[in-house]
Amino acid sequence: MPFPSVYFAIVAYIVGSIPFGKVIAAYVARIDITRRGSGNIGATNVAREIGMKWGIITLILDTLKGLAPMGAFSLYASGSGTGHEIALAGIGLCALLGHMFPLFLKFRGGKGVATALGVYLAMSPLSCLCGLILFVLVVAKWDFISLGSLIAACAMPCFLILFGKPCPFIAASAFMALLICWKHKENIKRLSGGEEPKWKERKRQTKRSISLSNSSSE
Repeated sequence: MPFPSVYFAIVAYIVGSIPFGKVIAAYVARIDITRRGSGNIGATNVAREIGMKWGIITLILDTLKGLAPMGAFSLYASGSGTGHEIALAGIGLCALLGHMFPLFLKFRGGKGVATALGVYLAMSPLSCLCGLILFVLVVAKWDFISLGSLIAACAMPCFLILFGKPCPFIAASAFMALLICWKHKENIKRLSGGEEPKWKERKRQTKRSISLSNSSSE
């Protein structure tokens, strides 16, 4: 493996494979998060099942999966040009693939939104801020986390183009949007059929189930 970027890409995939949501849920609440709620290891399901604080911690750690490897490579191999941009984009993609298809969970991972957020931060903080604002506006209007995630992910290539970012970043973000949409295919079906539970409804259902389980154990 003659190029340092290959080593960084491998490490990025391994780091991306660490299921922080599953580890946190097992340590804090002694539950298997893959068998609770939506079954997803991401921050949204963790927040619903064991609390917002732990969901935020999961979000930060999953975001760092994408941001840290790209930042480390930028520090190690500071440079410019198409080759450097392709290497950075590839490392970010490997981190995302690690989260979505983790080595440690038999390649059944999360939906990749938080890790993609870290990649977008490394590519273009300003574009990422625009995506976050769009996400917040969509969720505030319709109360669907999945819809906000999908729209923000699909808009990211446009934001990168708007701010003049290099072609490798734009191509990688378009591929990432496709992966995120594919991972959300069940959500898309439920959204189109009017069956997707809203964020507040799911939180109420989770609280109700927890209170019922607590009362039954007394």
